Amino acid sequence: MLPEKIQKLLEKQKYRLVGTHSAVKVCYWTKQSLTTGRVCYKELWYSGVKSHRCMEMTPFLGCNYRCSYCWRIHSDDRPNYPWKEFPVELQKIDEPNFIIDEAIRQRKKLLIGLKGNPKVDVKKLEEALEPTMLTLSLTGEPTLYPMLDELINEGNRRSMTTFLVTNGSLPEVLERLNNLPSQLYVSVSGANKETYLMLARPIFKDAWERFNKTLELLPSLNTRKVLRLTMVKGYNMKNPELYAKLIEKAKPTYVEVKAYEWVGESQRRLPKSAMPYMEDIMSFAEEISKLTSYSIGGAFEPSGVVLLKK
Repeated sequence: MLPEKIQKLLEKQKYRLVGTHSAVKVCYWTKQSLTTGRVCYKELWYSGVKSHRCMEMTPFLGCNYRCSYCWRIHSDDRPNYPWKEFPVELQKIDEPNFIIDEAIRQRKKLLIGLKGNPKVDVKKLEEALEPTMLTLSLTGEPTLYPMLDELINEGNRRSMTTFLVTNGSLPEVLERLNNLPSQLYVSVSGANKETYLMLARPIFKDAWERFNKTLELLPSLNTRKVLRLTMVKGYNMKNPELYAKLIEKAKPTYVEVKAYEWVGESQRRLPKSAMPYMEDIMSFAEEISKLTSYSIGGAFEPSGVVLLKK
């Protein structure tokens, strides 16, 4: 699926490729949990999450968006690194059980090197080698994987907590899911069409309309739902009343107001000043709270995120 150059670049960035179109990587907070005891805000806020046993992976390395704030490399980012990212016709589609088994195997290889680290909690590391959480995120758009329903079902069958993070561009895929994830994240790039398209840079024309169809669908999905508002200072931190309208339309269980982080390939697209301070995030979250039925439920400065809940 990927040119050799891109594969080598991802491997250098500590990704491990899984089969034809998937990948896995050890999350920063997994390492932090093992070496310092600090955990991800998701463990603090959401049931079923253990940072050291969370396997962050993607079942599909391609994406139909080229978000300016995304840390991943896009096909138009660097000279001599072009490839057809979307649409992609796969010659072979890997089965869900293979993807999960191989992702676990590759993740073990990445984690095993921590055994010699004196800071590592040995008992926790033994637990970490057997993940109990499947997070479909990392890179790419998971809803482009044709067997997503079966993959979530396989995770559920293994008694894994399943998180699905999507840009909301394929509401028809979410609508057809017979097996819902434990938690469904929808990313929000902007509160109006102009801002949304400017930051998300989708590879098709009706992305804004499709995103709104996903928001309209959310109330009917019987699972925990989160809108994640990625805040980019100087770009989309405006019009809180429009964000409030999107939130009230989607009726999520929670809203995360989260700071853009100036990391990875996004440093080539955006200035460092686009990364908000924690006080910026708190202030904007408070503005949204006043306009909705959601109140401040938590804040986690290391990740620059504020939780809004009913």
